[in-house]
Amino acid sequence: MTIPADLLAGYRRFRAGRYQQEVARYLSLEKDQAPKTMIIGCADSRVDPATIFSAGPGELFVVRNVAALAPPYEETRGFHGTSAAVEYAVEHLGVSNIVVMGHSYCGGVKAALDAINEQPLGRFIRPWVELLADARDRMLADPDCPQDEARRLYMLESLAVIVSIRNLEGFPFVRRAIDDRRIRLHGARFSVAAGELEWLDPDDQRFTRVTEG
Repeated sequence: MTIPADLLAGYRRFRAGRYQQEVARYLSLEKDQAPKTMIIGCADSRVDPATIFSAGPGELFVVRNVAALAPPYEETRGFHGTSAAVEYAVEHLGVSNIVVMGHSYCGGVKAALDAINEQPLGRFIRPWVELLADARDRMLADPDCPQDEARRLYMLESLAVIVSIRNLEGFPFVRRAIDDRRIRLHGARFSVAAGELEWLDPDDQRFTRVTEG
């Protein structure tokens, strides 16, 4: 076999451990799923939603991309992977929550900052992270914008979550579900080193650390 050794070892641990412990759940999920929450998360290998929320099989519907971005609604021709996942979650699975979860030291958000210096970002990365261009430019134009790069990155990581939520509100089927009180949109940010989660207050648009107790 050509399976990478670490993946093969992990699969065998799964078969001998977790699968045996949850075999009944896996069997019940074979033909259907009914998650209550969708997570739009970053593709970053350090930030796994199922791990952070201790979720079992079938509990979360997750789509991950660079910088955990939800694009604006548009019907142009193209490959709209994240938009398709949102549509499926809302229209077919009937999820009750969509959580946009960014994280600390996000490479995709940093790329959006680096774009102002015309640094080479890649054919596909640059137009994707330019979804943050307006928020980035407004942030940098603010006289109170910090000069420290780490603080700027933190600010834009937070703004990225807010931008994505506003984009989601522009999807007609999401808007209908919100108006019918069938769904709620949430924002979160995960600190990789501290293992702490911050949650967005929809009223004051500020992030507050979630307590463990």
